[in-house]
Amino acid sequence: ILPPKNRIKREKIHERCKNICPPKDTFERTLLHTHDKSRTDLEQVPKIFMKPDFALDDSLTFNSVLPWSHFNTAGGKGNRDAASSKLLQEKLSHYLDIVEVNIAHQISLRSEAFFHAMTSQHELQDYLKKTSQAVKMLRDKIAQIDKVMCEGSLHILRLALTRNNCVKVYNKLKLMATVHQTQPTVQVLLSTSEFVGALDLIATTQEVLQQELQGIHSFRHLGSQLCELEKLIDKMMIAEFSTYSHSDLNRPLEDDCQVLEECVINKVSQIEEIDTDVVVKLADQMRMLNFPQWFELLKDIFSKFTIFLQRVKATLNIIHSVVLSVLDKNQRTRELEEISQQKNAAKDNTLDTEVAYLIHEGMFISDAFTEGELTPVAVDTTSQRNASPNSEPCSSDSVSEPECTTDSSSSKEQTASSAIPGGVDILVSEDMRLTDSELGKLANNIQELLYSASDICHDRAVKFLMSRAKDGFLEKLNSMEFITLSRLMETFIIDTEQICGRKSMSLLGALQSQANKFVNRFHEERKTKLSLLLDNERWKQADVPAEFQDLVDSISDGKIALPEKKSGATEERKPAEVLIVEGQQYAVVGTVLLLIRIILEYCQCVDNIPSVTTDMLTRLSDLLKYFNSRSCQLVLGAGALQVVGLKTITTKNLALSSRCLQLIVHYIPVIRAHFEARLPPKQYSMLRHFDHITKDYHDHIAEISAKLVAIMDSLFDKLLSKYEVKAPVPSACFRNICKQMTKMHEAIFDLLPEEQTQMLFLRINASYKLHLKKQLSHLNVINDGGPQNGLVTADVAFYTGNLQALKGLKDLDLNMAEIWEQKR
Repeated sequence: ILPPKNRIKREKIHERCKNICPPKDTFERTLLHTHDKSRTDLEQVPKIFMKPDFALDDSLTFNSVLPWSHFNTAGGKGNRDAASSKLLQEKLSHYLDIVEVNIAHQISLRSEAFFHAMTSQHELQDYLKKTSQAVKMLRDKIAQIDKVMCEGSLHILRLALTRNNCVKVYNKLKLMATVHQTQPTVQVLLSTSEFVGALDLIATTQEVLQQELQGIHSFRHLGSQLCELEKLIDKMMIAEFSTYSHSDLNRPLEDDCQVLEECVINKVSQIEEIDTDVVVKLADQMRMLNFPQWFELLKDIFSKFTIFLQRVKATLNIIHSVVLSVLDKNQRTRELEEISQQKNAAKDNTLDTEVAYLIHEGMFISDAFTEGELTPVAVDTTSQRNASPNSEPCSSDSVSEPECTTDSSSSKEQTASSAIPGGVDILVSEDMRLTDSELGKLANNIQELLYSASDICHDRAVKFLMSRAKDGFLEKLNSMEFITLSRLMETFIIDTEQICGRKSMSLLGALQSQANKFVNRFHEERKTKLSLLLDNERWKQADVPAEFQDLVDSISDGKIALPEKKSGATEERKPAEVLIVEGQQYAVVGTVLLLIRIILEYCQCVDNIPSVTTDMLTRLSDLLKYFNSRSCQLVLGAGALQVVGLKTITTKNLALSSRCLQLIVHYIPVIRAHFEARLPPKQYSMLRHFDHITKDYHDHIAEISAKLVAIMDSLFDKLLSKYEVKAPVPSACFRNICKQMTKMHEAIFDLLPEEQTQMLFLRINASYKLHLKKQLSHLNVINDGGPQNGLVTADVAFYTGNLQALKGLKDLDLNMAEIWEQKR
C-alpha cells in the first residue's frame, strides 16, 4: 500500500493525463482514421525493409537498397549522379520518418500500460526495501546466536576431527611398520614349512598395499617382491607335494610286494620252465607263460591297479574335502557379512537426519559423530587383520583402549576351525587367495586327476595285453578261455568305473578289438566245420544221441543255454531214431544235430560277451544262410552226387532235407527273441535278418515239395501216355502207378508229419488226374456207360482203393470225377 502523499501526487498526474487525452469515442474515431493513414504511409515503404531476414551485409539486399548507379561519377555525369544520390538520401529519410511516426503512434496507444508498469515498479521497490531491512535484522540475530551458542560447539567438533586425523596417521604408521616386517616373517614361516600362513600373510599384505597404503613411495617395490616370494612358495609346495605323492603311491600295496613291476617279476621267476639267463627281457619271459599262468598274472595286476586307484582316490578325497570345506566357510562368511550389513543399515537409519545438513568447513556434523564412534573399531579391525606373527603388543601410549589388540585375539578372529570327513580339523583363513570359481575349478581338476590315474592304469593294462597278443596268443584261445579273460577285463573296467565315476575307454577298446578277432575266428572255425560236415553228409537219417536230445530239451521258454554234461548217465542211454521237439518228431541228418549245437554256442557266446551281440547276430545270420544255400546245392542241385558220390538224389533224401530245414525254422523265432533281449533298441533293425532267413527257408522247403511232385508228375506222364483202355483189369499201367505211389509213401511217411504227407499226395493226385484226363481225351473215352467207360472206371477204382489203403491217406478226398470231360 502506497503512502498517502505519494498516492495523491500520482492521482493528480493521472487526472492531468486524462484531460490531455481526448474522450473515448473521439479517440476511437481518431484511432481508426490514424490507423488507415498509417497503413497507407507504411505501404510507401518498400517490402524489402519489412523482411525479417533484412541485412545489408547481403550483397543482393545491399544492391537493391543502394544501387551503384547512384554513385558512378565517371563520364562527366557527376552533377546528375550527385542529384540522384541526394534524391536517394531524401527517400530513405522519408521512409525513416514514416516508421518513426508509426512507432510513436503505437507507443501513444499503449500509454496506459506504460503508466501501470511504472506504478508497479514503484511498489516493487518499496517491497524490496522492506525485505532488505528484514534480512539485515535476521542476519544480526543469527550472528548473535552464532557467537553465543555455536562457536564453542564447533570448536569442540574441530578438535574431535583433528584428534581423529591424528589417530588415523598413527594407525597408518603402525600399519606401515607391520607391513615392513612382512618379508622377515615370511622367511620365518617358510623355514618351518608353514606355507599356508606365509601365503595368507602375503595375500593380506598385498591387499593392504593396494587399498590402504597405495601410493606410499617407500613401498613401491614391495608388491613385486611379494609376488616373487609367492612364486617361490608355489614351487616349494609343488616339490613337497610331489615328494609326498611319490612316497605315498609307492608304499607297499601288500606286505610282500613293493611296486607293480615286481609283481610281474615275481610271477615269472616262479615258473621253472623259463630260463631267465637265456630269455633276458621281461616281456619275452612273460610271453612264455601258458594261459592259466598268464591269466593269474593278469588277475594279480588288475588287483594291484584297483588298490592303487583306491589309494589315489583316498588321497584326492582328502584334498577335495579341504576345498569343499573352504567353499563352505566362504559361503558362511558371506552370509554373516550380509547380516551385518543389514544390521548396520538399520542402525544408520535411526540417526538424526536433520543435524546432517548443518555443515562447517566441508564436514557434516553427523560424520564427525560417526567417525568419533566408529574409528576405534575400524582401527581395531585393521590392526587385527594385518598383525604379523612377530608383532609387538600395543604400548601404553595408544590412542584409545579398543585400538590395542594382541596376537591371540587377532588369531582367534582370523581363523575358524572347520571339520572335514575323517575327523581331521583344519584352520581356514578368512582372507583366502583363491576365489570360489578357482576353488570350484580346483575341485574339478582333482576329479580329472583321478580320471587320469584310471586312464593310465587302463593304458598299462592294454600295453600288457598287447605285448602278449603279438604272437597271436589271444586269437588262439578257445571259447571258454576267451570268455574267462573277457569277464575278468569287464570286471576290472566296472571296478575302476565305480572307483573313479567314469568309464575309461582304452582297455574297453582293446577288449572290443580282441573280441572282434575272436568273433571272426569263432565264426570261421564253425563255418569251416559246417562246410566239412555238409560236404561229407550222405543225407541219410541219423540216430539222435541222448546228449543232443538233452540239448534240445534244455531250450525251454525261449531261453537258450548249453546244458551241463552229465557224467555216467549219458553212456547208458541209447540213441533215438528221431529228435523230439515239443512233442513233434523230427527225422534229421547228423549235420543238423551239430548245427543246432553250433547255434547254441553262438547264443551262449552272446550271453558271455555282451559287447559282441551285433557281430554275433551278423555271423549267425551268415551261417544260417550258408547252410540253406549249401544244402540246396547238394540236394536240390544234386551236388552231393559229385561231392559225396551218391548215385542219385532220392525222394527220401529230399524229404529228409525238408524236415531238417523245418527244424531250423522252428528255432529261428527262439533265436530272434534271444538276440532281441540283448540288443539295444536302436539296433532292433538288425533283427530283420531273421525274417529274410525264415522266408528263404520256407521258399527252399516249398521247392523241395515241388520237386517231389515233379518227380511223380514225370512218372505219370511217362506211364499214362502209353495207357490203353482194354482188358485185363486192373491194367499194367495202373498197377505200375500204384506201385510207385506206394514207394513214394514208404519213403516220406516216416520222415514228414502226417498232414504234410496228405497235402503232398493231394498235389500228386491232382497231377495224376490231369494226365489221366488228358490221355482219356486223347483216346476219346467218355463217361457214357459203355465198355471202355467201365474198364477205365475199374482201373480208377483200383488206384483209389490202393491209395487210400496207404497209412494216413484213408480219409483223403481224391475226387476222381474230375477225370471226365464235361458234356457239351
